Amino acid sequence: MKVDPNMDPVDFWQQHYEKASPETSGRPSAGLERFVKDRAPGTALELGCGKGDDAVWLVKQGWTVAAIDLSETALDYAQANAARNGVADKITFAAHDLMTGFPDGKFDLITAQFLESPVVFERDAILHMAANRVLPGGMLLIASHGSVPSWSWDYPDKVYPTPQEAFDNLNLDASDWNRVCVDNIDRMATGPKGEKGTVTDTVIALERKA
Repeated sequence: MKVDPNMDPVDFWQQHYEKASPETSGRPSAGLERFVKDRAPGTALELGCGKGDDAVWLVKQGWTVAAIDLSETALDYAQANAARNGVADKITFAAHDLMTGFPDGKFDLITAQFLESPVVFERDAILHMAANRVLPGGMLLIASHGSVPSWSWDYPDKVYPTPQEAFDNLNLDASDWNRVCVDNIDRMATGPKGEKGTVTDTVIALERKA
């Protein structure tokens, strides 16, 4: 389905989640589990929490979590997810438009799993701001699509940035960070209607030097 890139982001994401089932996989994002499961828990900020599986998983690992999303419907689904898992009182959910500003505070982990949009979105500038809110010793963890699954709204011939290009687009001072991972990682994925396929994720995991 082709999307008008000039569509209002709030309207787009509201419609997207209103058409979606409130059910979730109950599993965290692959990159989050891979790079965070062995880290000492602290404060975490999730950018674009969707239906809340990542936020729920983080709390169960001992993290204190603030989770934001543009869509009120997504947040309703996420709060219900947290309630089902008995952690509703341990996650702060909030509606937030990252195009108009960044949440207050600094964090031991900022995670942005597939914080991408077919409508106008200043993603690289927002992720640069996110990097500035990571505490010393903390991690910035970003995953983005590196290939086009058959169920995606992207054009099938879309060319994605290489991992190094994605890192360079963040415009960070490399001397401030340890590169834990800047690479493409393949995984099996399931689409919204149960489709199965191998997809490539571009993963950037950076640890701020203490």
